[in-house]
Amino acid sequence: MKKLDGKIALVTGASRGIGRAIALRLARDGALVAVHYGSNAELADDVVQEIRGSGGDAFPIGADLLAADGPNQLLSAMDAALTVRTGGDQFDILVNNAGIGQYRTIEDITAESLDEVMDLHVKAPILIIQQALPRLREGGSIINLSSAVTRIALPNVLGYSVSKGAVNTLTHVLAQHLGDRGIRVNALLPGIVETDMNADTLGSSDGRQFAAGLSVFGRWGQPEEIADMAAFLASPDSRWITGQLLDASGGSRL
Repeated sequence: MKKLDGKIALVTGASRGIGRAIALRLARDGALVAVHYGSNAELADDVVQEIRGSGGDAFPIGADLLAADGPNQLLSAMDAALTVRTGGDQFDILVNNAGIGQYRTIEDITAESLDEVMDLHVKAPILIIQQALPRLREGGSIINLSSAVTRIALPNVLGYSVSKGAVNTLTHVLAQHLGDRGIRVNALLPGIVETDMNADTLGSSDGRQFAAGLSVFGRWGQPEEIADMAAFLASPDSRWITGQLLDASGGSRL
């Protein structure tokens, strides 16, 4: 028996980067995985095919989470896909991973850029969780992707940092609120990870030196390392853990 046999997971932003690695890992542990994508259906299909090729099961669902009805689109698509596969709409694991990078200081942030990062990182997860709650089984797990920038001050990512601070607060509040249903709510706080979002930073020697110098291990992270932590939080092994902000930055700026 695999730890997630019989479980169903929804991973937002799962067509690439950390979300992709989490989807692959949860499927490897036995979960049926809904691979959400915002615009690139081909990349999501590639993830699904990789999962199926490794003996797991997954399906893609598309929704623009920056659209006003994006969360509703997401859960409606999830309902339709699960009804075909399981005869119902219930699932067990929600990973709020979809996100964008944004490099702006207080001097050059705009109302539009702030709306974008807050809408995707804060409003969308809140509305997704709201709609998911009637569908989440007792004893389920909600995993929010936050960031180590909530404890490491980086002035050039102001809006991003503030939005992830809100994710931390959301995690605490919902852990308290959902405890009587046995639903665990935790957040992962990655540092610099080798993904498309950090391609500019890791694309120069100065950037690579900066990224490696943050961690006590002298390197930057890999998506699979974050996925391993998500798999733990999704599994029964974390049944006594909720409301926690788990640093996933390799000891950056200790």
